[in-house]
Amino acid sequence: MEAMNTRRDPAALAAAGARVLSIWHGASLDVLPEADLERVHEAALRVLEDAGVAVPGALAQRLGAAGARVDERVHLPAALVGQALGLAPREPLLAARDPACDLRVDGREGWLAAGGRADRVVDLRTDERRPSTLGDARTFARLADAQAQVGIVGPPMPATDAPVGTRSLLELHALLAGTSKHVHVEIPPDTASARALLAIVAAVAGDDATLRERPIASAVVPVRSPLALDGGALEAAVALADAGVPCGFVVSPVAGSSVPATLAGALVAAAASALAGVVALQLLAPGAPTFLGTAALTVAGGAAPRPGGPQGPLFQMAWAQLARRLGLPSRVDAVATGSKSSDWQAGMEGGLSGVASWMSAPDLLSGAGLRDGGRVFSPVAMLLDAELFDLVRRIPLGFAVDEDALALEVIEKVGPGEHFLGEPHTLRHMREAWTARFMDTTTWEGWEEAGRPQPPERAHARALELLEAHEPAPLEPAAEDRIREVIAEHERDHT
Repeated sequence: MEAMNTRRDPAALAAAGARVLSIWHGASLDVLPEADLERVHEAALRVLEDAGVAVPGALAQRLGAAGARVDERVHLPAALVGQALGLAPREPLLAARDPACDLRVDGREGWLAAGGRADRVVDLRTDERRPSTLGDARTFARLADAQAQVGIVGPPMPATDAPVGTRSLLELHALLAGTSKHVHVEIPPDTASARALLAIVAAVAGDDATLRERPIASAVVPVRSPLALDGGALEAAVALADAGVPCGFVVSPVAGSSVPATLAGALVAAAASALAGVVALQLLAPGAPTFLGTAALTVAGGAAPRPGGPQGPLFQMAWAQLARRLGLPSRVDAVATGSKSSDWQAGMEGGLSGVASWMSAPDLLSGAGLRDGGRVFSPVAMLLDAELFDLVRRIPLGFAVDEDALALEVIEKVGPGEHFLGEPHTLRHMREAWTARFMDTTTWEGWEEAGRPQPPERAHARALELLEAHEPAPLEPAAEDRIREVIAEHERDHT
């Protein structure tokens, strides 16, 4: 295959002080041969046409009017799928309050998203696992805002201390107030909540027209049941899409349970389930910006699905490859691990997943900070995952091989048996070397003198420093007032 590293492109090198860093895509490594990829593609289309998808009645009839065949299920012919996919934008914009944090999803770069709908967090003060709160969403947003490696903030952990009726709106407020980067939310449960969400993001964006041009938030639509679309979530996605807000469909495949036990079968079933949502959205809201997403592949067994193993990175690589074949942006879990803490297992599994991400070139890399197979969020883990991303992101940039980099003049000047330490060339280029923030690169003696600190301890100390020092750009007072007004109206009308 062609060299994995892309050419040294100045456009790929982040400017000093950049607020968002990306992983630059060179030539991707295809884990599936073209013939096998086509077999998977055709199998997924066959599932959508023959097996069909479960969709609630009224929505099913609307899809039928758009060309689907409807009986007890909605059947999507291959030609209709192709027509629908042709409507989806190829390079959607994920805008941000701060234009310097805008993300163009154009296949050239991959962007890291932090957070997820973990129902437990590791308390930064006590190191104990507990239910997540609205305060955790605020803390998470501020820490993510301070990490240049993080381009997308969210979805947040569920605010279990907030009223159910306004929970998603309060979580959104916490994210928007805590970061000026692009925000991911989980799809609201119904159309009324979706309209309230739109009112909030429009107030922050400026107005409806600006939001359509510059969507500062996007929604993740979980596909929780195989080959079945939730009616409320799909209606909410249509409402958001009509306003220009990107909505991506994300599956959580469990081998041997929600999908077949084989990797090929799991890929077919999971892709068909997510693709059904994308196609339905395009038929109901033509031209809606969208993406095709998957959580890490887990395996059925025991008290909970088991993450880990080589099947996870293989699956995410194949997912990104299939999404490119379909012409859709892809989203994968980039630092997936089943470890309960940021230990050797987390580093090994997250590193393997991260390397698979740069080799397969997905557009959105999600899950920074998640542990225990996505069931727990840790602020310390998010900082460590950001460092892992920063390490991996350098690889596809390759390295320069010009006259200055070859250093022939310096080599000849120094000559045999001497060193390069005092050369201006050395001093100039040593500043380009990658520097760890949390990993230990000192001597054994220096490490012992410092008290043998481990990376999680350094990250913990840094998180506390950031919470003391980092202040995100505040929302405009008028936007704050409007957000509180929308939440109060929604609470009054729907509780």
